[in-house]
Amino acid sequence: MQTPKTTFALFFGNRGFFPASLIESARQEMADVLRKLGHEVLMLDSQATRYGAVETPQEGEVYADFLRQNQGKFGGVILCLPNFGDETGAVAALKDAGVPIFIQAYPDDLHRMGPDQRRDAFCGKLSIMDVFRQYGVRFTVLKPHVVAPASRQFAEHVDYFDRLCRVVNGLRNMTVGAIGARTTPFKTVRIDELALQRHGITVETMDMAEVIHRVRSLSEDAPEVKEKAEALRRYTGWGDTPSQAFMNLTRLGVVLDQIIAELRLDALAIRCWLELQQQLGISPCVLLGFLNDQGIAAACEVDVGSAVAMRALHLASGKAAACLDWNNNYGEDDEQCILFHCGPVPQSLMTGHGVVTDHAILANATGPGCGWGCNQGRIRPMPVTFSNLMTEDGCLWFYLGEGRITDDDIPPEFFGCA
Repeated sequence: MQTPKTTFALFFGNRGFFPASLIESARQEMADVLRKLGHEVLMLDSQATRYGAVETPQEGEVYADFLRQNQGKFGGVILCLPNFGDETGAVAALKDAGVPIFIQAYPDDLHRMGPDQRRDAFCGKLSIMDVFRQYGVRFTVLKPHVVAPASRQFAEHVDYFDRLCRVVNGLRNMTVGAIGARTTPFKTVRIDELALQRHGITVETMDMAEVIHRVRSLSEDAPEVKEKAEALRRYTGWGDTPSQAFMNLTRLGVVLDQIIAELRLDALAIRCWLELQQQLGISPCVLLGFLNDQGIAAACEVDVGSAVAMRALHLASGKAAACLDWNNNYGEDDEQCILFHCGPVPQSLMTGHGVVTDHAILANATGPGCGWGCNQGRIRPMPVTFSNLMTEDGCLWFYLGEGRITDDDIPPEFFGCA
């Protein structure tokens, strides 16, 4: 799973009484550096405005037209200040950009401060930030305030901004599937679909009865079923999984693929109990891990908020995300807890191949042998970023934090993946 890097549109600010050579060299250097970092770039033709930069509102309109003509070809704008720049021209150029904007300013060299070499971009950046705030133009800035494109710090800034662009653009016009109704006891996962829609996130739904009907109607000999069966056999260990349970999981995997294609889903959250156990003898856990490893954020328990947050985490990291509960205390250690779920953790986040088992907890309600599909194992030690989403009063509320998965022992009889 490889996440493509963002293509950037480059903007160069100018103040006319500064040397033209500063603009010319910046255009070349910035484009070269970004390409070496793996990014494609779009630049206004050097003849379209004075030096291919923007100073006046009229030049800003030329640049705005350039962005409109290339709409959909870039995911972010890097506003580069080789010199002081002009605030009004920048606003005219970028107020309708529709993508994240990162402001970079060249540092001055203490040994090159004569009138023909001085930049004053340190001050110019402050001015543009001020006026952007006045106009409501959103932007990103990072420390240090001024940074040279050839520096390690700038490469780190670009990496950060690339991830930011992927998250912003990936959540805009996102579609998440709610597969099945929320089970009544789980009121913690209730979500306001209209609040999501106001932020460009569409929720599409499908009834679980339709899903089960499609699973049962799918021939075991269908080519897509055979292909999915081979992929699942390679994905993890299947231990004592009965052949019929394996086939039902395989067919459910195909049906979920079909739903993802039909509804153009970027993520999904599925009702994972008790109908699938009662009707098909399976739990969908291993399929959710498989989907996350394929780049489709997939959450349990119709937890649409988690699915959206997982999509954001995946876009930011380029890696799979997992849906986990803050589940158990770890003895008397107040700084640790056990993160757990029944078995949907992607294999890429586990210590090794898991083993698919029956659902030992739901067996208390359904009887044994009705919940095959939990991919048992342990999460590998690593630093992690965690997040989730809730809606309240029409607003989206995220939390975000960092922690570490440790290699501390968990009792072997502990069910699930933790």
